[in-house]
Formats: sequence, structure tokens, C-alpha cells
Amino acid sequence: MIFTEFRFLFFFVAVFVVYWTLTSLPARKLWLLIASYTFYGAWDWRFLSLIVLSTLVDYCAGLQMAKDRPAGGRRFWLIASLVTNLGMLGFFKYFGFFLDSTESFLDFLGLSLSRPSLTVILPVGISFFTFQTMSYSIDVYRRRLQATRSLLDLALFVAFFPQLVAGPIVRAAAFLPQLRRPAMLSRVHFRPLLGLFLVGFIKKACISDNVATAVDPYFADPAQFTAAAAWLAILLYAVQIYCDFSGYSDMAIACAGLLGFELGLNFDAPYLARNLRQFWRRWHISLSSWLRDYLYIPLGGSRGSGLFTARNILLTMALGGLWHGAAWRFIVWGLIHGGGLLVHRQLFGTRDGESSGVVRWASTALTFYWTCLAWIFFRAPSMSDALQICRSYLFFDSPGSTTIDPAWWLLLAALAVAQIVARRIPRWYATVPAWSFSLGYGATVATALLFVRFEAQPFIYFQF
Repeated sequence: MIFTEFRFLFFFVAVFVVYWTLTSLPARKLWLLIASYTFYGAWDWRFLSLIVLSTLVDYCAGLQMAKDRPAGGRRFWLIASLVTNLGMLGFFKYFGFFLDSTESFLDFLGLSLSRPSLTVILPVGISFFTFQTMSYSIDVYRRRLQATRSLLDLALFVAFFPQLVAGPIVRAAAFLPQLRRPAMLSRVHFRPLLGLFLVGFIKKACISDNVATAVDPYFADPAQFTAAAAWLAILLYAVQIYCDFSGYSDMAIACAGLLGFELGLNFDAPYLARNLRQFWRRWHISLSSWLRDYLYIPLGGSRGSGLFTARNILLTMALGGLWHGAAWRFIVWGLIHGGGLLVHRQLFGTRDGESSGVVRWASTALTFYWTCLAWIFFRAPSMSDALQICRSYLFFDSPGSTTIDPAWWLLLAALAVAQIVARRIPRWYATVPAWSFSLGYGATVATALLFVRFEAQPFIYFQF
């Protein structure tokens, strides 16, 4: 079930009406859990077993770690939680990748591997809900979070449908307390939440889905296109993936808010960042903070020599790339970002390199250029295609002659202006009369529907 489908609208209205009609807090939570399992089961009910298994293991592990027991006993339950979650993630997402890599390595050595015949389906959202449950167990182990004794609360934390399949990655410390106090409809800020959902819908259904019609043909056969077409396709892909993923996050945050829950900001105009360090504080904020708190800092962070810090940054970004997809090109994507972060650290330390005027805009352009270079490896179907595209992007050299309609350049310019202006527009919707808001909202919806493609397109991050 996709947020931009009409059936989701009917689903959410039903969930919303029943939820706010119920007065009992346990009944509300049970209703949301049923709705969340229904939402996920609409894709494939069989994989609900993974969510249930992860929930039960982490619930038991949390209760056991909360007991006053020796460190070794607590560590055992933490390991049990991590093995369960990483085991599921490793099998369903990385089984084929590691098998292919092993086979290639053995072929290089002149050996052969009898490959088992096994097709593994990747469950939607497994990377997201496993990271959430692991953060719960780790925080309980570190005694930064008190283990919940309510199985219902933990189950709803893991399966909460607005962000279940593509984030934001929610921390138990932020979500569980919200389950302990009854939400009040009078405290729901409808105007900004409805506006946020509409913005997310427009990003996804009107921009991302339509941009895909220019991006997909190029990446399907990049050698057939000119270098100018390569540049245009890469820039359009940067727009596509941003509008696709931030659009999902906007709609998820809005849906949760309409049910009385607050989810953290996940995007903050990342393409206006002046450097890669700032970019990663604005792009997929919930993932970058997760990698920082549960990987980079435990590895030692910057508490050591320059080489020690460089190792931690590169390893964190490489694993962050691997989290996105089971292919070497995702690791390269992460290493490109890691290398850029190291260069910035070498030049500016932990500072952002504050500047103004031309220098500031030049640094923003350079950051965006480097980010687009990394996007090549993220989007290309293979490493060989990625290298072919890099040739066009870096050296403006391509053997092809096919072009892409130059009118897309106008869209890029319009979206760039819109991104800059949007950060400076005051919250007009909070002060205008209700009739003005309703009229403007209705007109915007009607206009947006004119640009929606006939079939709803899956979100890009569903594959992760």
C-alpha cells in the first residue's frame, strides 16, 4: 500500500476516525497495531512473521537486560537480539550479495563454487524496522532506556505504519513515552500537518514520478546518450530521489501527527548544504544520527589519531552504503561520501567553514557536484555502467548521440528557486481564515492531480 494511492486515503480515514472515536488508551494502541499489521500485510502477510519475531525477541531481551544481573548475562541477551535482527537482515538482504562475491573471488583464484539454487525475496522495510528494534535493545543494554513491560507498546513501536517501511527511523526513547499518555484531538495542528502531507504528495507523485520518465531511459542504456544528457539525467536523479524519499518522510510525519504522534525531521534542504558534513546533518537525518550513535561513536569516533578517525569515518560510510543495497556500487557510494568528509575534516576540522557571498554559494555548488557524483553509483544498474556515466560526468565525454528534452533544464531551475524560497516563506497557513486555507488547499490538490501519473509508483526506498 503506497501513500499516493487512493486506497491509502480510505485506509487512513478509517484508521483516523476509529482511533479518535476510541476513548481507552489500550484500545487505541491495539487498533493502531491491527492497522499497522494490516498495512504491512497488504504487501505480503507472510513477512509479518519477521516483525513479530523481532518484536518478541527484543521484548524478552529487554526484560532480561533490565534485571540486576552480571554484565555477561546482559551481554548475552544483547547478542541474542543483535543476532536475530542482523541474521534476518543478512539472510534476506545480503545472502545473494555475499554468495556472488564469494563466487567471484573463487573464480579469481581458479576455483569453482557449486551455487545453491535459492531465490530470496527482500521484505519491504526490513532495513528500517530491524534498525529500530536494535536501537531499543542497545539503549536498554547501555541503561539509557528503561525496558518496557508492555508488549503492546513495543509491538506498536516496531510496526507503527506511517514510518514502518521507509522511515524515519524512530528511537524508542522518543516514541515509547508518547504511548504512555493519551493523545488529544484538540492538540493536533491540522493545517500544518495537512499542508505537510500535500507537500510530500506533490514531491512524490507530481515531481519524482514524472522525473523518472527522463531518468530511467538514460540509466537503462547510458552509452547511447550524449554527455549533456548524462549531466541532465544525473541532476534529475538527484531531484527524483530527494523528492521521492523526503516526500515519503513528509507524508509519514503528517500521518503520525494526525494521530497525535510526533516523528522527528528527516530532511532539511540538504542540497543547500555548504559541505558534506552539513549535508549529512540534513539528509536522512534519522539514519545519519543512527550510524553516528550506534556505529561511528562505538568504533571510537574521533577519539584517536587521524588515521584512526579516518578508518572510523570510512567504515561507517561504507556500511551505511551497504545498508542501502547489497551491491559493491553502494559501498563505493558510501566511500565517496566518506572521502569527502575526510577532506572537509582535514581542511576545516569540525567547523563548517563559515563564509558568505560568492564563496558560500561556490561551496554549496561544489558539495552538490560531489553528491551527484556519488548518486551515479547509487542509481547505475551496474559498476560498469557507473564508470561509463562517470566518464560523461567528469570529462564530458560520451560515445552516444541521444539527447534528453532540454525543457527539463527549466524544471531544474524552477525547483532550485522553489527550494531556496520555501525556506524563507512564513507559515501563512496558520494565520489566514479557515475559508482561505480550505480554498487554497482544494485548488492546490486539484492542480496537483493533473500531474499525477495514472499508476502509483513505488517509493525508491521501498527496495531498502
